[in-house]
Parts: sequence; structure tokens; C-alpha cells
Amino acid sequence: MQAVEATIGAATEAAGRPRSSVQLLAVSKTFPMEAVLEAIATGQRAFGENYLQEGVEKIAAVARAQPDTAVEWHFIGPIQSNKTRPIATHFAWVHTVERLKIAQRLSEQRPPELGPLNICLQVNISGEATKSGATPAELPELARQVAALPNLRLRGLMAIPEAHSDPALQRAAFARLRVLADALRADGLAIDTLSMGMSGDMAAAIAEGATIVRVGSAIFGARHYD
Repeated sequence: MQAVEATIGAATEAAGRPRSSVQLLAVSKTFPMEAVLEAIATGQRAFGENYLQEGVEKIAAVARAQPDTAVEWHFIGPIQSNKTRPIATHFAWVHTVERLKIAQRLSEQRPPELGPLNICLQVNISGEATKSGATPAELPELARQVAALPNLRLRGLMAIPEAHSDPALQRAAFARLRVLADALRADGLAIDTLSMGMSGDMAAAIAEGATIVRVGSAIFGARHYD
């Protein structure tokens, strides 16, 4: 955790931004509750989960273990239509909305007493056939439609660009997402979030305006999938 914080601190300083302008989202998918509790003990409060059942179970387990600690849970995995209700019920943020139908279901199924569900629209910024996300051409209309839904708050954009080791290429992809966000703001949408950057490219993302970086392996170590 200290190494990640040092990277974020150096990147924000280089970009002339305050450290408080970037939220660290600890991606805890596949890691046990004990790893989350260790991160909470260091002061980490925001966690991202990709797999719904695992995430819901972990949310409940952490709440039992730390009933007096406010933990913010973000859903960052692909969304199936039949899984929107538990996502709307258990999470504070959803980063992976790419279709109006999914947004409508999340809006309809969000318990009113929880307040609006924070939404990021996922953009396929590199145009990869294997990646999810709305195209840049689809984005303006989708954003307007999602922003009009009750029980949701459109916060911004999310992307997972094509992987590059060259920081210049990393920055170019993140800059494209930033330009799209700027265009939405110019159209009158009150968005404030760019969810971009992971363990290998968070410095480049911060240089291009990231407000949330999603970091897993650099915090928890290598993942082992069954």
C-alpha cells in the first residue's frame, strides 16, 4: 500500500494536482476478506469487486467484522441484465455501464433509501473487439439518457485501454477519454469522474486527469484464479 501511495503522490505532484484529487480504489476481486481487512487497517476505505456473488458475500462479511467502519464498494465487472438488482442494492458505485437498458434496470431497482447510485459509463477507448464499452460515437446520447434517469447520478467515464508499456502511448489513450469527458461537460452534463489507470499505468492516467485509479495487484499481490 505504501508503494502505491508513493506512486500516486509522485504522479499528482508532477501533474500539479493535490493528492486529494485522486481516489485509490483497491481492487479486491479474488482476494479473501482478510486481505480487505488488512487494507482497511491501513486506512483504505474504497474497494472494487468484479464478480457479483463474491462481492456481495465480501460486503456482508466485512460489515460483520467492521460494523463501525464506513466502507465504499464499487462494482467494476461486466453486468448481466439478470444481475442488476443485487448490484443496485449492495454497491455505491458502478463503473461498467455501457447500455441504456442496464442503466434503466439499475435505476428502477435502486432502493430509494440508499440515495442515487453513482454511475460511470464504460468507453471502449481503444476500439478493441475483446473489450466492453460504448463507442466514442455512442457516448453523447447514452450519457444524456443515463443522466436523465432517476435514482442514478452520472459521475463520469471509465476505460480500460489497450495495454502498453510505453508511457506516451498510455497517456494518449487516457487523453482520449479526458477529451470525451470535457465534451460531455461542455454539453452541460455535470460529471466529475475519470475512472482510469491500474497498477501498470496509473501514473500516466493521473497525468491525464484520472480521479479514480483502480489498483489490485500492486496492493494485494499476484492473483491466483481457480
